[in-house]
Order: sequence, then C-alpha cells, then structure tokens
Amino acid sequence: MARTNDDRMIDPDRRRFLRHAGAGAGALVVPWLPAWAQPVSAGITTPLSTLSGDTIALTVGHRMMTIDGRPTHAIGINGTVPAPLIRLREGQDVTLAVTNTLDEETSIHWHGLLVPFQMDGVPGISFPGIPARTTFTYRFPVRQSGTYWYHSHSGLQEQMGHYGPIVIDPAGPDPVASDREHVIVLSDHSPIHPHAIFRKLKLQGGYFNYQKQTLGGLLAGRDQPLDQRTAWGGMRMDPTDVSDVTGATYTYLVVQADGQNVAPVAVDEFQIAVAETFDVIVQPAEPVAYTLIAEAWDRSGMARATLAPRAGMTAAVPALRRRPLATMKDMGMGDMAMGGTGGMAMGATGGMAGMDHGAAPGSPAPAACPPEHAAMGHCKPGAPAEGSAMGAMDHAMRDFGNAPGLPRTAVVQTVAPMPVDRTGEPPQGLGPDYVGPGHKVLVYRDLRSLAVNPDLRAPSRQMRIHLTGNMERYMWAFDGVKLNAVKAPIPFRHGERVRVTLVNDTMMAHPIHLHGHFFELVTGHGDHSPRKHTINVAPGGTATFDLTADAVGDWAFHCHLLYHMHAGMMQVVTVRPDSEAGAAA
Repeated sequence: MARTNDDRMIDPDRRRFLRHAGAGAGALVVPWLPAWAQPVSAGITTPLSTLSGDTIALTVGHRMMTIDGRPTHAIGINGTVPAPLIRLREGQDVTLAVTNTLDEETSIHWHGLLVPFQMDGVPGISFPGIPARTTFTYRFPVRQSGTYWYHSHSGLQEQMGHYGPIVIDPAGPDPVASDREHVIVLSDHSPIHPHAIFRKLKLQGGYFNYQKQTLGGLLAGRDQPLDQRTAWGGMRMDPTDVSDVTGATYTYLVVQADGQNVAPVAVDEFQIAVAETFDVIVQPAEPVAYTLIAEAWDRSGMARATLAPRAGMTAAVPALRRRPLATMKDMGMGDMAMGGTGGMAMGATGGMAGMDHGAAPGSPAPAACPPEHAAMGHCKPGAPAEGSAMGAMDHAMRDFGNAPGLPRTAVVQTVAPMPVDRTGEPPQGLGPDYVGPGHKVLVYRDLRSLAVNPDLRAPSRQMRIHLTGNMERYMWAFDGVKLNAVKAPIPFRHGERVRVTLVNDTMMAHPIHLHGHFFELVTGHGDHSPRKHTINVAPGGTATFDLTADAVGDWAFHCHLLYHMHAGMMQVVTVRPDSEAGAAA
C-alpha cells in the first residue's frame, strides 16, 4: 500500500506496503479531517467507507464482485473489497468487534501494529481464531502512527479480498507536511480460487509463467545465449520464473484508500514488496494529469491510476518494459557468467549435487587451498581456495548442507555459495540495463530514520537464518524446515538485542515479516538506521537487521508471499523473560 501526499518532494517511505490480493473501490471525504488528511478530492472517485472512533464493528463475509465485466467470488469486510479504511489516532484505545459470517474460521492480523500478542490475530500462535458465525473482540492501545494494513491470517482468505488499509494520525504534528492525501492499495485478483492456484503451483512451480525464453527471443538478442540456457536447463531452473503467479491469471487493481519516518529521498521509481507500505510526497509541476503505474515484478501486467486536478483528465500509459531474467548473481554466485555446457546437476533431493569446474583452455589456474582452510574442511589441498569464486562454489556444491544447522532435505534445492548484501542494489529488473541511465530507483540503503533509534545497544549475539526452497516441487522454508516440521520456536530473551542475518538461498525474492516488532536495518546509517517490520531479501542476497526483543509473547515470522507461507516458509518467534527463557538463547 502506498499513501501519496500532494505537495513537496517525492518521499518514499514512512511505512511500506504492497498487497497480494484484491479488488476495487475509492476513498471517502471525511468532513472533520483537516485538508491534508482528506483522502480524495470530492466527487472524483467512488467512495470507500472509512471507519474511525474508539469502537469499530467489522463483519467478514462472502460477496460477489465484478472484475473486467465478469462476476467473481470474494471475501470482504462490511461488504467491500478491499475492506474499509480504518482511521485511528496515536494514543487512543480502540475496540474492534469482528463478526465472522463465513462457514469457516477467519482472523484479522493488524500488520505492523504493536499490539499485545493475544491481539495479533494469528490462529494457532497468538489466539484460537474466530470460528464460523461468532464474534471476537480485539482491544489494544494505539502506540504509533503511520500507514499500515490489516488482513486475514487464515488459510488463503487474504488472496480473496480479506484485507484493508489502516492510517494512524500522529498525536502531534506530522513531521512531513502535505496538503492532501490519497491512500492507494495495490492488489491483484484471480477468477481461479487460491487453493486451485496453490495446487497448480505444487504440480509445476512455473505453471503461470508464460514468458519463457524462445528461439525468437534468442535470435532477437532479448534472451540469454544458448550456452547459458543450457546451463540453466542443467539446473532444471528457469531464469524467467521470477514470480509465482503472473498476469496470466491476475488482474492488477489499484484502489484509492493509506509509517516510521525517514528523511525524504528523491526518486523516479521504487519497488514495494508484498506487505511493505510507503508514504510518498508528490509535488505536481503543473495542473495536468499524471499516470501512476504499478508494474508487476515480472512485467506480466500493470495497474494504472490517474492523479489529476479535475475529473475526466487522463495521461499516457507507458508500455510494459522487458521482463527481468535471473542471473548467476541471483543464484548467490556473484557476478560469474555461466558458460559452456558444464552446469549444475540436481541431486535426488532437488539440491545441486555437483558442478563441472574444469578450467577453460587458457584460463588462469585457481588459487591453491590454504592450509588453514583445508584444516577446517573448507577445501582440499590442491583445490581452489575458498575465497575464490570456484572454491566457494565447489565447497557449497559438494555439501549444500554446509551452513550450520541447515539440513539436507527436499526443501533445500540450492545453497548460495557466495551470497552478498544486496540492500544497496536496485531490485531485480530495475537496474540501469532495464530502466536506463539517470533513472533513480530507491534502494534500502537510501532510507535513513528521521529520529535517533530508540535502542542504541550493540547486539549481544548473532543469528543467521537461511531462506530455502525447492521451486520444482514448490516447497519453501526457513533453514530447510517447513512450519509443519518445526520442533521448537525461535527463542529470544525479553529485552535482548540480537543481530539477525537473512540469507536467501533461492532465486526468488522473499519479503520477510516479523510480527509484534520493528527492527533496524544494518545499512550504514548508525543511530539513524531505518526501522521496519518487513524486509525484502533479494535472490542470492543477504539482509541484516538489529532486533530488540521488547514484546513478550509468541509471534509469527514468515515470508509474506502468501503461497510461500502456505507452503511452509513460516516459523514462530517466542520472547520470554529471563525467568522463563532459561538458557534458551
């Protein structure tokens, strides 16, 4: 979700967000709000209901909606998809009574809100869920301001339209001023039931990928050379398969409806991962229409909205740009090119079993294996050094369970031999080769907190968590263990400071969300590190954050790609006082 504010410079993020399921509507002019907080100019869009106050009633139910002229089934709240905009104020206490009229359990998770864990809304972790035809009442203090959202954490209901925006006005003045506000929910909807989509993905991970490389693309120079294609084929992977569900079945919607403050950053474009939110300041240069484009990551479709001073005005819509192709860097192999027909063979469990490292004629000999590396088992005497590209790759391919605690399972298709921090790079498909020179794309390292971080202690310990998967079998997990096979939650002591590094061993990006907490990204900004609750980890990349475990309870920790979470990429984080935690950490 993105909140745009007319007037001032382009300012990505005070709180980030894109969604993964949806439909259409507009926003309501609320007379008692100040001009800057009015969601939309009167009469320009169809109103979307706005709810506010200390007591709010929400009803979850089935509804039919029309998309592209066709009726389709959805799950909405108070009869709308997306759900109503909930508008709160920092410092208030709120009561939300949620009535479930479905024939199945439902739930609401208040994404990004700091609430008691019993009110977090994750069935089986923080509460039992809301059974069919019952009412559950959420009560919590509103401890923050910014842009957030709420959604179901039951099954795949979120994909069917069970989500909506939240805007929390600050108790005092907003440090980033604007004249008018528009809340935009980016979403998608499919006529295919989400459980049917999931079954198709389990049968074939690239089921919805209709942008595979072709002979015509090879001849036209749009696709990878034949030797690289052969290498990808040897890995049984497809460099075009960067998105699970595509415009082949999704209709992309933009819905008007609106985080942690960061210093303004002027950009031309930014990527919003699923579950992030952004606040953006826009200052139109003249009274003309502007087109706002939300382009799917794999360039299979787009959503379009118009920002204009009067109803009926339109602006040109750009063509879809060429789709991104995964590279060896996206496989955690640095910038190495893969040439020849020698490639990676797949093991019986789906992992990379071996690699042809024969040197090409005339190529320099790799560095020898240093004795200290040989003593630790990182390489063999006479083999390439671990610090060299080939040495690192050879080490990982011979035993892709080399990471501490990472089991050799069907969920570990690959281990990135040379993962690197990619938070300073444009996201996949948004580098200069795709968007052209001089086009500024937001990267995480651009973000800098406006205020000094609340906890400046150095971390007392470190954790390294691998994001693993098997794209062929559509299996996803943390450290090779799916949620249904997890033996114990990830333990933290209440108040401890921990540095967590996420290592993406897959060729897809994963937006990782931790409930109940904010964390500071380790991106070089010291005591002004940006605070987030969701971080998108690039393929073959790492992302590091410092966490203060300041909320006692059990909290969900998962990939926010809905089908990845449903397939197992989720665990539970437990935060306990020292008296209960014992020696867990």
